[in-house]
Amino acid sequence: MRKSYISSVLFGVLAAASLTVSAAETAKMTPDKPAVVQVAEAAKVNLNNADAPTLQRELSGIGEAKAKAIVAYRDANGAFASVDELLEVKGIGVAILEKNRDKLSVN
Repeated sequence: MRKSYISSVLFGVLAAASLTVSAAETAKMTPDKPAVVQVAEAAKVNLNNADAPTLQRELSGIGEAKAKAIVAYRDANGAFASVDELLEVKGIGVAILEKNRDKLSVN
């Protein structure tokens, strides 16, 4: 019983140390931004350069046809000026936009 308790405590300490080192390494990459902000920015899908498979994979409620419609709209009308312009794409409504708003960018 005592050996399993010591093993569990040791595992917990090593796991915590590993996470601390990993977070410190991430923070060293770009010290001007916190690691949390970097992860949040990396998770966003840029409407102006994402291809159809990426849109389909990363966005909720976007299948192959809607992903291709987004790319076709962008090709025909130029870059998206704002995330709200996505509503101009046929098949994209307010519900889909709001479900994905936090995942989208136009930068």
